[in-house]
Amino acid sequence: MVGATTPYVPGKTKREKMLVFGLPRIDDDEIEEVEQTLRSGWLGTGPKVHRFENLFREYTGAAHAMALNSCTAALHLAMVSAGVKAGDEVITTPMTFCATANAVIHAGAKPVFVDVDRTTMNIDPERVERAVTPKTRAILPVHFAGRPCDMDAILDIARRRGLLVVEDAAHCIEGVYRGRKVGAIGDVTCFSFYVTKNITTAEGGMATTRREDLADKIKMYGLHGMSRDAWKRYSDSGYVQYDVVFPGFKYNMTDLQASLGIHQMARIDRWWLRRQEVWRRYDEAFADLPVIRPAPPEPDTRHARHLYTLLVDNKEAKISRDDFQRELFERRIGTGIHFKSLHLHEYYRNAFDHHRGDFPNAEYISDRTISLPLSAAMSEEDVQDVIDAVREALLHGNR
Repeated sequence: MVGATTPYVPGKTKREKMLVFGLPRIDDDEIEEVEQTLRSGWLGTGPKVHRFENLFREYTGAAHAMALNSCTAALHLAMVSAGVKAGDEVITTPMTFCATANAVIHAGAKPVFVDVDRTTMNIDPERVERAVTPKTRAILPVHFAGRPCDMDAILDIARRRGLLVVEDAAHCIEGVYRGRKVGAIGDVTCFSFYVTKNITTAEGGMATTRREDLADKIKMYGLHGMSRDAWKRYSDSGYVQYDVVFPGFKYNMTDLQASLGIHQMARIDRWWLRRQEVWRRYDEAFADLPVIRPAPPEPDTRHARHLYTLLVDNKEAKISRDDFQRELFERRIGTGIHFKSLHLHEYYRNAFDHHRGDFPNAEYISDRTISLPLSAAMSEEDVQDVIDAVREALLHGNR
């Protein structure tokens, strides 16, 4: 295996084919299940969605699991179902994808950003406490890259202040925090099965909760506000009349999507072990490079190993993050930027009067972060190509 002391020849690591960032792993079982679903004639929300929900509920230990068409839908329904409304505030992190804040905005409330811890990249509970006002209705922590947030501190604030806790666990399906599975900690937890996630239904999401009242609303509001879902209306047990009790949304998952998910769930921990091995190889190979590697997981937690992020500082590495990304692209290695801090984007900057300097830790990460390929679909050759390309780009790349 090529290691940290192996000589590198500039240009040697260029692949013939692009290594796609977030490459999904789809096996024959998923393909056969999708074909069977197509032949069955039941393509919409039906028995396979219910099976997927049960598998996910059992995996997380949550009392209720509701499959939806995206994590964005789950976040929005969590807000609406909990009564978040115009004039309310929801405290969250700027170091996240725009869907986190947009779900708050679509509920009519205001996202209130607070800075993150520079090492964990997760929301800082001390700053959360200072941001609470009489208008605060909820806290929305994001388990960044698969690292569980400091949930004990966040839950303590929520209990003392009477606030809802909605977790954005788009990165953290396999996460465990102090013996508790992510998905069975806060009031509502929202997951993503987008194509780049640890398991995928191409598009899709899940909301989990221990609260029956919220589960009933999320399920109902996610399908037009109807009192019966499509499967119950048209199943073999006979047509069931429904009533519309809320002007809901079209957020339901389909059996086609669930056909992928039910087989991916069977491999979730095996694939996590594979990503853990890739993570270990990266850590060892990059130990001597002028970059900041991800911090180790906190004690008594399990990191979901969703994103392997390097921080590339121009002064230390003698190359900017953007130039480093271009160097990798030239070597046909796909990468991601997770994330440009939300308060630096035009909309949030203008809508909420944010400026550079408001959240220095998030900005530090935003300016330097780059995510490397990390997927159970990667071969040993793929992993080695990433390692070689990173080392070559940092040690021999054009400046």
